[in-house]
Amino acid sequence: MCRLRDGMTLPAIGLGTYPLDDDEAERVVAGALEAGYRLIDTAMTYGNETGVGRAIAHSGIAREEIFVTTKLPGRDHGYEQALASFEGSRRRLGLDFVDLYLIHWPLPRLNQYVKCWQALIRLHEESVTRSIGVSNFTVEHIQRLESQTGVLPSVNQIEMHPALPQRELRAFHETKGIRTQSWRPLGQGGTLLADPEVVGIAARHDVTPAQAVLRWQTQLGSVPIPKSADPRRQRENLDIFGFELTDDELSRISARSPHRIGGDPDDHEEF
Repeated sequence: MCRLRDGMTLPAIGLGTYPLDDDEAERVVAGALEAGYRLIDTAMTYGNETGVGRAIAHSGIAREEIFVTTKLPGRDHGYEQALASFEGSRRRLGLDFVDLYLIHWPLPRLNQYVKCWQALIRLHEESVTRSIGVSNFTVEHIQRLESQTGVLPSVNQIEMHPALPQRELRAFHETKGIRTQSWRPLGQGGTLLADPEVVGIAARHDVTPAQAVLRWQTQLGSVPIPKSADPRRQRENLDIFGFELTDDELSRISARSPHRIGGDPDDHEEF
């Protein structure tokens, strides 16, 4: 478990649900919860909050044991729009509260993310979300939130993998007490996981290449949220705490050609 700046605790690894639809999400999340996952990540734009909520409702697991994250879409940027969007997400999930609510992308062209953040602060004060954070925000975006509201996010969920280790942003997070979460934590999957360096490091620890990369994530202080619909891979992805990579191995896994897979937060638009 990882402690957040607001006192909440976050599981050290979670399950991503993009791009599952409602029916797929219900099946996959149900299996993941049975396998031991307690952090489930979704978003309004994924179109699967209803399925995620059904899986949680039917799991038989106490609600307080499951950490649920969802996100505000770009189409709902603005103060009142964000409040209404959150209620829509909460209704689809069928939950009394959300554990972590994030602004999905900053969309700087719209210049509304500070108003969105003010809405999230209100939601946190009303205890309908236990933690608030952002996703795909840069240092400059976060500094603006702090300077205009005095409130820092508990989490910044970013694209992070060995070809994009986000050193400068992670160092900034560390100085501010912000927890890094990583989406696309295995990069482009096959290419990275077939890399001879990664394969060799994994073999030395008698683990899979995916396990080695996910352990790289956690040892760097990030909370990875890999998506897998395969029950075997789900269990493998959870089983990453029985070994430790050396400093040299961490460095060698990081030694990839720099490559961003997703959008650039300074100009990416998601609605």
